[in-house]
Amino acid sequence: MDEKERILSLRRQLDECNRAYYVDNSPSISDMEFDGLMHELERLEALHPEMDDPDSPTRRVGSDLNGSFETVAHERPMISLSNTYNEDEVRDFYRRVEEGLKGQKFQICCELKYDGLSIALHYKGGRLVRALTRGDGTKGDDVTANVRTIRSIPLKVAEERPFEIRGEILLPWANFERLNREREEREEELFANPRNAASGTLKSKDPKVCAERGLDAYLYYLLGDDIPGDSHYDNMMAAKGWGFKVSADMRLCDTLEEVMDYIHHWDEARRALPVATDGVVLKVNSLAQQKSLGMTSKSPRWAIAYKFQAEQASTVLREVTYQVGRTGVVTPVANMDPVLLAGTIVKRATLHNEAFMRQLDLHEGDPVLIEKGGEIIPKVVTVDYDAISGPRGPEVHFIERCPVCGAPLKKEAGDAGEGASWYCPNEEGCKPQILGRIEHFVSRRAMAIDSIGPETVASLYERGLIRDAADLYDLTMNDLCPPETDLFGLPIPESAGSKQTHKLEQNIIDGIAASKGVPFERVLFAVGIRYVGEIAAKTLARYFKTIDALKEATLEQLLEVNGIGAAIAESILRFFREEKNVRLLERLERAGLQMRLSEEQLTQHSDRLEGESIVISGVFQHHSRDEYKALIEQHGGKNVGSISGKTTMVLAGENMGPSKREKAEKLGVRLVSEEEFLDLIK
Repeated sequence: MDEKERILSLRRQLDECNRAYYVDNSPSISDMEFDGLMHELERLEALHPEMDDPDSPTRRVGSDLNGSFETVAHERPMISLSNTYNEDEVRDFYRRVEEGLKGQKFQICCELKYDGLSIALHYKGGRLVRALTRGDGTKGDDVTANVRTIRSIPLKVAEERPFEIRGEILLPWANFERLNREREEREEELFANPRNAASGTLKSKDPKVCAERGLDAYLYYLLGDDIPGDSHYDNMMAAKGWGFKVSADMRLCDTLEEVMDYIHHWDEARRALPVATDGVVLKVNSLAQQKSLGMTSKSPRWAIAYKFQAEQASTVLREVTYQVGRTGVVTPVANMDPVLLAGTIVKRATLHNEAFMRQLDLHEGDPVLIEKGGEIIPKVVTVDYDAISGPRGPEVHFIERCPVCGAPLKKEAGDAGEGASWYCPNEEGCKPQILGRIEHFVSRRAMAIDSIGPETVASLYERGLIRDAADLYDLTMNDLCPPETDLFGLPIPESAGSKQTHKLEQNIIDGIAASKGVPFERVLFAVGIRYVGEIAAKTLARYFKTIDALKEATLEQLLEVNGIGAAIAESILRFFREEKNVRLLERLERAGLQMRLSEEQLTQHSDRLEGESIVISGVFQHHSRDEYKALIEQHGGKNVGSISGKTTMVLAGENMGPSKREKAEKLGVRLVSEEEFLDLIK
């Protein structure tokens, strides 16, 4: 893979990780791994300026917008901080501040970095009027009703002047453990960590859920046109006097040595705190000096976040087992003696793939060091050789056959690199793959058949009622209600009325029927084409408009679609070459699923931007970048990532980079403001 392909691959991977972290509340990798990938992408993009793309993850903050709440533009962008795990980089930050302030004296305000969900609270006339999540940095979800249930956030304050105060919504360790105990008793999936639980709770549609779970909030930044003074620390102390929960552990430091002492102290002391923390935030204290230092396109130059190294623990590897995902990927899992790590008991940890296993040189019975990357996902870091005494046990080798169906494993053509994964090719006969595809199909972000969960899918499969997603649309109440038993084959109590007994089954039938109205782009996501996520499915649906047009598309036509790279295009071609996939789509279409854009969607398309190659740059008020990209394609235009002689227009928002503006003017490319663009497409 050359460097340009690696850039595209990293962008896709980081976009998926952002979605998993901010929207799904299910992080797929650790913070350190994410930051490592981000730094690699930043380095490669610097080497290849011709690959510039305003939508690159290096140019954006992650988004937690999920479509369930009203989105509102932030009065001031919520830009994320630069992260480091390296003390030398903290020293470099301090020196950059010294150089930027040209000899002025300055103080650094040191604060704990709380691991929760960012929030912006707006007060007018002494009353809380709005609470917004970070969202995509320019707009956030309005979660005011839920925030009002958090007891540590005052609904009224003595300060009458309008202001905004930002902070972190958290779930204390004690409440997190209580919540997981309750979920375990109800046999519900456990939350991975307090951050996930806090995010999921705050995004609940029922404020009662927030009230019951006991969320907390720490505030750390005051903004406004008429705030008390120039000192960030003094402003936060004023906010504390107004009734806000402000950390008592903020410290003003006059020297680099004091800053490092603060970091070293809290690397140990944080374990006794009642809430989760994952680092320290360092801010220049003077607001005037903050303004003087300014911002980069993504983060302020006057602040940095130092993240603590993940906590490690030693345990013993007992055996390696293997899991099969819905796409057939086989993942090795380490099964170990239980050990306490970052506040939870850990017994299993991912080993990623064969190459990772070989690198570790694992033997059964080995003492191993494990860590929770970002205190979330347990993983084996290394064998603890210092703890080995006596001969080692049997060496662990990656399996050659599927652990479920016994089929010989393979690596897909073009994916045989050192870090590639093994797959089970038996798609039609391997149970985890069959169940996984159906579970994906009915999931909330796909067909949203909420009445069907993993247990129901497994039951219907075991009874021989379903083998693929299309079988769901052949189900009847008679299929679901065998004589004298319920859906799961359990006997029906004589005291139970038939109407109440079969309520679950009727909900399933109703949910399947309702899914026939799900729009085409979600159907395309639901059928599970490898690498085609929600964004790609939406892009493809808008571009090709019907499943038949997508089926007939060539590789060249697919690559013309903005955001569709070689891996996605080739995966789509492979999917449609399989006769079983074509038959599945035909059955779904006969069942009444939407296989084309609706008339309403089609009427929204126009040719107003036909022939235009458009670059998007800057920050916008009315729509996100993704929404503007969709609008450009909807009206016949083409999105391009960088300005060149072929560019015909730049949609220029606020804070457009000066180098881009200069290049556009030099090439004579038309600059169009947000308002002008919206007027153009009417």
